[in-house]
Amino acid sequence: MASQGLASFYTEGSRTASGEKFDTHELTAAHPTLPFGTKLRVTNVATGRSVTVRVNDRGPYVPGRVVDVSYSAAQSLGMVGKGVANVKLDVVQ
Repeated sequence: MASQGLASFYTEGSRTASGEKFDTHELTAAHPTLPFGTKLRVTNVATGRSVTVRVNDRGPYVPGRVVDVSYSAAQSLGMVGKGVANVKLDVVQ
């Protein structure tokens, strides 16, 4: 499964949908359907930068967005300034 679309990031939240405590410093992500624990490579299409995140939350609930990444992951992708980035998603495992 590879998909492409807009990614956004979030920095707030106390608990994730999986029950874990949300940590903005961890490389995690919210995805609408992938099982918790799925490793996902997120690639910023514009820059080619990529980061591997672990799905531990649900979302994003904004039309057109395919994934919500933690702040740390957004920094790795170089998308903090813009807030969103066009990304490609690949399941690693």
